[in-house]
Amino acid sequence: MTDVNWGMIGCGNVTEKKGGAPAINKVDHSRLVAVMSRSADKAADYAKRHQVPKWYDNADALINDPIVNAIYIATPPDAHLNYTTRALKAGKPVYIEKPMGRNFRECETMNEVSRETGVPVFVAYYRRTLPHFLKLRELINQGAIGDIRCISITLLHPPYPEEKGNHAEPRWRVFPEISGGGHFHDLASHQFDFLDYVFGPILRATGVSKNQAGLYPADDVVAAVFEFESGVAGSGTWCFTIDPGQQKDETQIIGSKGSIRFSFFGSNIITVETPQGSVNYDIPLPPHVHQPLLETIVQELRGEGRCPSTGISGARANLVLDWITSQRPS
Repeated sequence: MTDVNWGMIGCGNVTEKKGGAPAINKVDHSRLVAVMSRSADKAADYAKRHQVPKWYDNADALINDPIVNAIYIATPPDAHLNYTTRALKAGKPVYIEKPMGRNFRECETMNEVSRETGVPVFVAYYRRTLPHFLKLRELINQGAIGDIRCISITLLHPPYPEEKGNHAEPRWRVFPEISGGGHFHDLASHQFDFLDYVFGPILRATGVSKNQAGLYPADDVVAAVFEFESGVAGSGTWCFTIDPGQQKDETQIIGSKGSIRFSFFGSNIITVETPQGSVNYDIPLPPHVHQPLLETIVQELRGEGRCPSTGISGARANLVLDWITSQRPS
């Protein structure tokens, strides 16, 4: 493949700045040539605003467009398996929003179709290529805090405005039949994928997931323990119905010679603490966070490199989510 001509299924918020046209069109040998939404008006509007040549309200029409040679699936997870299977069978590589599927079983099905067709799958775990997180990985690999002993994740967030009140209208992320879970599935998937990238696969995990506040169908509090194949131990607490004053996003990595503290979704500051003192690294995000990962995908499709976020690694994140929320993968 010389040039990657993307067709995009879904025109939601994630495609307005993080990914979609703004990121795709800034990558060398890459352009967004067609978009699709079930709403013709939404597809036409997106195409007009982002100067995309074609738009569709039918997925098969986009997938089978001869100009399109790769597919970006930017829909909620309940549609990932269907669209991915159709695109792979049409011979077109797929880039899927995260989490890869609603559960590990769906991810395995996608990977099986990928193996059968020989067409690759990539997943939008872009932290694997962001400078901020690559610096964190570098510090760990260089032994900045010695041998790694354990990891602690804390993510506490108040309810979103649309989830509260007599006229609450929660968004799709907290309906398990669409997303696979709730905010835990949406956010912890990023966390477990990046930790997998740094420390290797998680060997086992268990946890408790509950709906305490009753604001929506999904769990709103999760507590978990997990172990990496390398022997590193981890624990985490996630709650999405706390008072705003208790909001917190902090992960701490403890080593034999110090510790590292950082945020997955907030601050860009990495703090390294050792007996010699404390050092901060502040590395800003790029304007379009998908762009660095998209660059690796285009390079792989052109035969010039490898993308670090594949269907195989993406499925492992779903497996950990299933273990923790007691969805036993078959």
